[in-house]
Amino acid sequence: MAGPLAGLIEKRTLRRWRNAAERVENLEPTDLKALRNRAKALSRQVDRVLHVAEGRLALPIVRQAAIRRPMHSDWAWRPELWRGPVKPNGFASIETKTPVGREAKVFHDCMLSEIALRQVRNTRAEDVAAYGVRLDVFRFDGSFLSLVVDLPPEGVDGLSRRHLMRLEIRVETEKPLEIFGRLNIRHGPNVEQLVREFEASNGEFTVEFDLAATRMNETRVERAWLDLIFEGPEMNEIVLRDVTLSRRPRAEF
Repeated sequence: MAGPLAGLIEKRTLRRWRNAAERVENLEPTDLKALRNRAKALSRQVDRVLHVAEGRLALPIVRQAAIRRPMHSDWAWRPELWRGPVKPNGFASIETKTPVGREAKVFHDCMLSEIALRQVRNTRAEDVAAYGVRLDVFRFDGSFLSLVVDLPPEGVDGLSRRHLMRLEIRVETEKPLEIFGRLNIRHGPNVEQLVREFEASNGEFTVEFDLAATRMNETRVERAWLDLIFEGPEMNEIVLRDVTLSRRPRAEF
């Protein structure tokens, strides 16, 4: 909807919420609860619009949409952490299982967390993704640190043992460390896991997961998720400038 009528409706809506903000301090609890619920519902929709709009405007549209797709790919995806802003966009002393946006979580087993995470804007000419993720690790007394990303339903729809799953990252670190990608696929009560190590920790790298190596029951696939695992991350800054996943069926002979 556009034109004078849309503008009039928007002005009235804005005026109504301005009036609500002015009288919220004096509302009775029942009225206050109803207003809060309406405000939360509106806020969720506004946040969705801002996430998409700011992500698309962060870089030229043609670069923002670019995901390298191997020939015959039937699905390609960049997680929301690298597409647009999330709230909150940073954490200090981050606890294990802390959600970051709607798709990702941080896992670790430190007794005392000295790990900070922040979403950062990518602004360099060579950057393709609009946003990146920075992990600052100070003292580290745990045995593992991972960033876990849930794949969307489209990524597992029709998934079969004929598929190759391709993971590409662009990463920067202050000091060299080992980085692994682990693809997890739940089918019924079982979980298949495929692990690949990246060649180094600075630059652009690609690994592939061959699902033919699994015993996945194709008729019972429920969900999948990706672990990005960082070995020995103490006193390091890790910046993931981009992460993308794609899949393609293996050629048959």
